[in-house]
Amino acid sequence: MLAADLGLRPTKQRGQNFVTDANTVRRIVRTADVGAGDVVLEIGPGLGSLTLALLGAAARVVAVEIDDTLAGALPGTVARFAPEQADRLDVVHADAMDLRSLPGPPPTALVANLPYNVAVPVLLGVLQHFPSVGRGLVMVQLEVADRLAAAPGSKVYGVPSVKAAWYAEVARTGLVGRTVFWPQPNVDSGLVGFTRREPPPTTASREQVFAVVDAAFAQRRKTLRSALSRLAGSPAAAESAVRAAGVDPGERGERLDVTAFARIAEALPGNVRASRRERGSERTQAKRGSERREGKPAR
Repeated sequence: MLAADLGLRPTKQRGQNFVTDANTVRRIVRTADVGAGDVVLEIGPGLGSLTLALLGAAARVVAVEIDDTLAGALPGTVARFAPEQADRLDVVHADAMDLRSLPGPPPTALVANLPYNVAVPVLLGVLQHFPSVGRGLVMVQLEVADRLAAAPGSKVYGVPSVKAAWYAEVARTGLVGRTVFWPQPNVDSGLVGFTRREPPPTTASREQVFAVVDAAFAQRRKTLRSALSRLAGSPAAAESAVRAAGVDPGERGERLDVTAFARIAEALPGNVRASRRERGSERTQAKRGSERREGKPAR
């Protein structure tokens, strides 16, 4: 086994669970509809099983890997198993959370088995910093897949749902059992497909809208009048802004779509800026993802 040759021991810290089933990687590439003209961004290629399948379908693959051993071994793995495709691979040794630029032509698609513990912030980061990525398919923890694809009113609708909807149409496209991974995780996984679209028309910035989203879901049982009072400056100012946006102040954030959040951001007094809450919420999502992977209860 390649992992044994490398002396590799997967770590929970980095959410390393490698796909070992050839049928699964072929299914991912097929479902992602990767074509001969695509430049595919892959986050966390691991041992390279999905990378090899992507190289067989795409024009180029840019694989971003944080692990020193895996990043160093991937070119050799491709040269060994697909030598005719080795010149179409770029390996970027970096943390995907800090990714801002890539070598070569801009990526057109994201296809990845995302590490469980950072799946949401990595996906949102790619959508934010690489506008050339027009579509994609990611494999994530099943609970995260449900959250990303949830519609307003759903019990699992929340911050990831709204922020993903800012960038794209998102849908769950399949279920992946835990037995196709090594080591086997304690949860099943889901496939999430997305197609980029324009953000809702608004004079508010993305940061302003996301600040409203974070505040609305910080305590999801609170009404918008209460949840947004600190951001607006007072409960009365929050109520006024929510009413101006055509929303009932007694409603909760879980009932609103991204367009409604954008209208509220426009109506809030002053120049609302995203505070540390946005970055903090992403770190919290990453921590919770790691805990759920280990079978710990969600908080």
